[in-house]
Amino acid sequence: MNTIAQATPPNSAGESDSKPVMRTVPIVLEPTTSLIPIRIGELWAYRELLYFLIWRDLKVRYKQTMLGVAWVIMQPLIMATVFTIFLGRFARIPSAGVPYLLLVFTGLVPWMFFSSAVITSGNSVVGSAHLITKVYFPRLVVPLSAIGGRLVDFAISSLVLAGLMYYYRVDLTWKLATVPIFVLLLTALAFGVGSLTAAWNVKYRDVSIMLPVIVQVWMFVTPIVYPLDIVPSRWRSVYSLNPLVGLIEGFRAVLLNRALNLQALLFSTAITSALVIYALFVFRRMERDFADVV
Repeated sequence: MNTIAQATPPNSAGESDSKPVMRTVPIVLEPTTSLIPIRIGELWAYRELLYFLIWRDLKVRYKQTMLGVAWVIMQPLIMATVFTIFLGRFARIPSAGVPYLLLVFTGLVPWMFFSSAVITSGNSVVGSAHLITKVYFPRLVVPLSAIGGRLVDFAISSLVLAGLMYYYRVDLTWKLATVPIFVLLLTALAFGVGSLTAAWNVKYRDVSIMLPVIVQVWMFVTPIVYPLDIVPSRWRSVYSLNPLVGLIEGFRAVLLNRALNLQALLFSTAITSALVIYALFVFRRMERDFADVV
C-alpha cells in the first residue's frame, strides 16, 4: 500500500493554525473489470524501474563469478556437446540431415532462455518481497524484469549459434528476417507462464518446488535434442499442443533453411496468446494481496 503526503488547508484568515499536518492516503489495488487486463501507461511510467531491476539482476548474477558472462556461452555449449556424444554418436538419434551438434544447439539456445526465464520470473515476486511490501509500483514489472535479464543472455548465446552456423556453412536466406517474430512469441510464452506461476507462488509456495520439475520434464517432450520428424505422424497434432513445439521447430527451420510446420506454429501462436491473456487477468486479480501474503 502506497502513501501520499497531504497538508492541511489554511484557515479563513488565510493563515494556517499550525504547521502542515502530513497525512497518508492509501492506494488500494483492485482487480480490473476492463477487457484489457494491463495498464500500458502505468508500465511505461515505471520503465526506469524496469531498466534498473534488469540491470540489478545482471550485476547480482555475474558480479562475484570467476567467468562472468562466459557462463552464458559455456552452458549451452557443454550441454550440446554432451548430447552430441551420448545421443548423437552413441544412441544414433537422427538429425534430419543436419549436423547433430547444430540441431541440438538451435534447440538449446531458445530452450535455455525459456526455461531460465520461467523459473526466475516464477520466483520473482516472492524474491522481491522487500520491495513489494514497502512501495507501490506495477507488480507486473517484477516478472518482466526477470525475463528481460534472460533476454540479454539469449542475445549473447545467439552469437555462438551464429558462429556455429558459419562453421557448418549454413546458407543465409530471407527466412532469417523472421527470427525476431519467433523470439517475440517465445518471450510472450515465457511471460505468460512466468507471470502466472509468480502469482500462484505467492499463495502456494510449493509452486516453486514443482516448477523446476515441470520445466525439466517439459524439455524432453519438446523437440530439442531430437527433430520433430521422429514423432509418428498420427501423434503430431496432439504433440503440437505443446506450444514450444511450433516455436522451437520454427526457430530451427528459419535458421537452418528448412520447411516450416505451419500447423504446429499456428497451434503455438494461439495457445501462447490465450495463455498471456489468462495470465494477465490472474495476475491482476491476485496482485492486490501480494503485499499482505508475500
